[in-house]
Amino acid sequence: MDIFEKHTFPQSKVDRRSYYTPLNEDEDIDEDFMFDDLDDIEPIDELDSDALDDEILAEEEAKASAAAERQEYNIEPLSPAIEEGTELLLVKNLCKEYKQGQNKLQILNNVDLRIYAGEIAALVGPSGSGKSTLLHILGLLDSPTSGQVVMEGRDISRQSDRARTKLRNEHIGFIYQFHHLLPEFTALENVALPQVIAGISPKQAQDKAAVLLEQLGLGHRLTHRPATLSGGEQQRVAIARSLMNDPHLLFADEPTGNLDPETSAEVFELLLDVVRSRGIGALIATHNLDLANQMDRILEVKSGRILPY
Repeated sequence: MDIFEKHTFPQSKVDRRSYYTPLNEDEDIDEDFMFDDLDDIEPIDELDSDALDDEILAEEEAKASAAAERQEYNIEPLSPAIEEGTELLLVKNLCKEYKQGQNKLQILNNVDLRIYAGEIAALVGPSGSGKSTLLHILGLLDSPTSGQVVMEGRDISRQSDRARTKLRNEHIGFIYQFHHLLPEFTALENVALPQVIAGISPKQAQDKAAVLLEQLGLGHRLTHRPATLSGGEQQRVAIARSLMNDPHLLFADEPTGNLDPETSAEVFELLLDVVRSRGIGALIATHNLDLANQMDRILEVKSGRILPY
């Protein structure tokens, strides 16, 4: 079963005005998840670690073989189309806390959320409210203290680092407030890097990166290194990099927070256009309500919970 199998948009369960979805307390979630959902797979806690490593190694070898075949026959890898309204991610009763000496600091408290393909949601709230923490957990960069992050009825938040990394690299894009570009690489090389790491030939990766950068208005800056780019150009390169592996989900943490208002509006408009053209699901944290109002839904992080704004 494909974790991105198409579904009909559940109109009856979604408050389209707020993008907030109350969850059914009786809803069953299967916690025994393996990324590749084989019919005969055992529950994750019963798997032999050596067998799991062998399976992951076999997947990587198959991926490398496919990449070599694409290179030999010049086959462009395809991204599976996702129908608008497909539920991409379900968050249920998610909590995150940190210990401070003998005390516990509760950041997120029983967060419930659904993210669908074709919708862009804004995440607002004051600094320190937990926006970045939530995005890092949803992007599989961090783990919750309790609760579930679910794809196709499977909890993915508790998997091994290798399984989470594989899922994140193949299906999730992330944009930070700071661009985090490698200074010694050109714009083209920075954007192509995710696919080169995935086993695609450098030429094919750079061809695709050039198309993405052209779409973001940087066709004339391909060979420029980050230090020679403006702040807005640097962030557009970071946006292109986040989309390089054709993710199904995109998370952005204040992607225009370091830019002046005029540049911020320009970069944000480009970001929304490219996300909408791909039909993916996106959750974007911002302090700018003018930008938030351009998105399909606005969610507020308040007292550790997600509420309709």
